[in-house]
Amino acid sequence: GFKLSEAMVLVMELVELHGGALAAADLLHDPMVAEVIEKADTQAREAETAGEWLKASELFYRLHVLFDVDQRYKGDIRRLSRRLAMIRLYAPEHYWELRNNRRLEAGESALPPYNAIGDHYEEKLEGIDQWLVIQSIEVAGTRHVDGQAVQKMLVAGIDGVETMATTTELAVPFPGLAEGMARQAFLANLEAKRVEIADPKTNINQRTLRRLVADLTELSAQTVRIPEEALLHEFGNGAMSALDDYSVIIWPDEVRRFERNTRGSFIGIGVQIQHDELMRIKVVTPLEGTPAQRVGVRSDDIITKVNGESIAGFTLDQAVDVITGPENTKVELTMEREVDGETVEVDFTIVRKSIKLRSVKGWKRLGASEEDWDWFVDHESRIGYVRLTQFTENTAGDLDKAIDAMLAEGLNGLVLDLRFNPGGLLDQAVKVVGEFVPSGVVVTTEDADGKPTGVEKVKKGSGRLADIPVAVLINPGSASASEIVSGALQDYAAWGKLDAIVIGKRSFGKGSVQNAWPLRTAARAMLKVTTQYYRLPGGRLIHRRAGMAEWGVEPDLTVDMLPSQNEEAITLRRNADVLPLDENGEIVVTDEPQANPDDLLTQGIDLQLEAAVVLLKSRAAGQAQARAAGQSTDSGV
Repeated sequence: GFKLSEAMVLVMELVELHGGALAAADLLHDPMVAEVIEKADTQAREAETAGEWLKASELFYRLHVLFDVDQRYKGDIRRLSRRLAMIRLYAPEHYWELRNNRRLEAGESALPPYNAIGDHYEEKLEGIDQWLVIQSIEVAGTRHVDGQAVQKMLVAGIDGVETMATTTELAVPFPGLAEGMARQAFLANLEAKRVEIADPKTNINQRTLRRLVADLTELSAQTVRIPEEALLHEFGNGAMSALDDYSVIIWPDEVRRFERNTRGSFIGIGVQIQHDELMRIKVVTPLEGTPAQRVGVRSDDIITKVNGESIAGFTLDQAVDVITGPENTKVELTMEREVDGETVEVDFTIVRKSIKLRSVKGWKRLGASEEDWDWFVDHESRIGYVRLTQFTENTAGDLDKAIDAMLAEGLNGLVLDLRFNPGGLLDQAVKVVGEFVPSGVVVTTEDADGKPTGVEKVKKGSGRLADIPVAVLINPGSASASEIVSGALQDYAAWGKLDAIVIGKRSFGKGSVQNAWPLRTAARAMLKVTTQYYRLPGGRLIHRRAGMAEWGVEPDLTVDMLPSQNEEAITLRRNADVLPLDENGEIVVTDEPQANPDDLLTQGIDLQLEAAVVLLKSRAAGQAQARAAGQSTDSGV
């Protein structure tokens, strides 16, 4: 098990050192490497057959990384992910057991005992009904960029229900699945429905869809007795999976989280949390100016109770769900805190408020405020640094302020770090490009046949960074809006309209546009559907489709980093971004040394950033020499 996993990690690092899966094709055929891959494939399939879902998922994931180009293991990853998601939702205690056993097998400490508070599927599925699912499939099946897709969606929906019925762990929450004859009757009828719907002669219309949904719920009621909300949830998720990875139903329980990711704000108390080494919920830091900071929550406080209920054993998602809530409502937290060497219990009553999420970060935190940054990675050469974590409603405005600060101090070069940025709002990406380009096309959209459907342009951009050398950092975690920005800057640099270079690794390859609509349902739900593909200014279509060997934004300068290097860089960067605060908003001085982002460069941890800084220093020096030569020539005229 774990020796094979370790061998797979070594193979992955070898492939990375050879320039990635495409460049390392010969390495994958090396006899020793091929033997490890064959064993991993065999063990993954044996683990899945034996119901060892986490082990199978882990091995399939590593195989998928190695064969990322032809995506031969993508179907396996999807299948395991769907099954594990069902176990996590409907049988969370068993999911805890799977995780705990896997940790023990790896020689790690056991998880805290399972805590079921706030982890009941009935609460998470409230508001789901037949009309919500019917409406979602009707809209998605007709508005998706690839055209009419209702028939394949219905087949995939039946597949999703079949996966549910064949996941043995679900017999605990749904005892009817343990009744052999009832389960077989249910599966046989599912197969009959699948054959009927997949028949090209079947007329697929609204009536067909409504009848199928009604038939499935009635069939379940007569056999395995899966609750209607759960059946509809898996039928809906299965149906949407037939479209693409980005088209989804945003269920009532998920709307708040979805809006948080796009709006750049959320309703809560304003703390960053993580698990400590004992898997307790620890406050990393209260955010400056938030309700938690004002009442006295401190870094390293351990949250033990929420509204009087113990949260021992909570996942981070569970903790977020019970701590957040409607604006202006109260939540009671009990904390454990170290005071003069003793552990004391502290209670807080906190009123939830709207909390702004900052998506624009600098090089080094200077003070308590989330806007108080040192924006220069190299002061001597005046090389600035900006990291965009996502594109929210506030991104362009906050970036504008950061640029003001850097220009005021004299800016000779800029690192724009878009690594691990999953994207976000298209209009914000266009405005970011406008800082470099005063006018011009940023992206064009088209349908599945390549017919243009729209264009997004910079109309009144400042273009004030057009003459500043820029190094844009990307990696496979850079997606969507990140690819629009990096690709557009790359194109305009190729046309000589700005001085920019893209450094790192090829981006993710999400070149599609999703529209989100509220559904006309009793419970608040939404639908997100891929409606268009986009092309960069130079005409590149970067969306990754099955069978394609080229996708995403290819860097001008490829710089490889091992997974272990990426992990170390992420951890150091995260720790450096956090300053412990007290209730007065003052930085708490501790005996623990503060993580220093300079170590990313001085200790050779972040090779991509190091390459960017070296290049920018060279260009800045060249520009300084050119200016000096020009001034010298002018004085002699």
